[in-house]
Amino acid sequence: MERSADPELACPIAPVVDIVFSRWTTPILWTLHQHGRQRFVELERRLTSITPKVLTQRLRQLERDGLVARTYHAEVPPRVEYEITELGGSLAPLFAHLATWADSHLTDVDQARQAYDAAR
Repeated sequence: MERSADPELACPIAPVVDIVFSRWTTPILWTLHQHGRQRFVELERRLTSITPKVLTQRLRQLERDGLVARTYHAEVPPRVEYEITELGGSLAPLFAHLATWADSHLTDVDQARQAYDAAR
């Protein structure tokens, strides 16, 4: 059996993992899903470890991918709001399954890591 060098052919979910599970994407989408439309400063307050530069970059990428919508309000001062799109919201069942898996198995993963580290 010949193995493919292209990870996307070997694993059809690889592109999804690259889009959804890159650093900060999941926390941003989770926050927008849980709390609805938010201004940039609201997201900053909820995601305390992210820098404004990285938050801006991730939001732009999520907007480009169609997972987040940006609404600019031309008022004084200008106001920008972000919300999860229907496409982004369609990831909610996936996140729910992952949250259930985390509740059930992260303790097992921690134990496996400890056993591995102890054996080394």
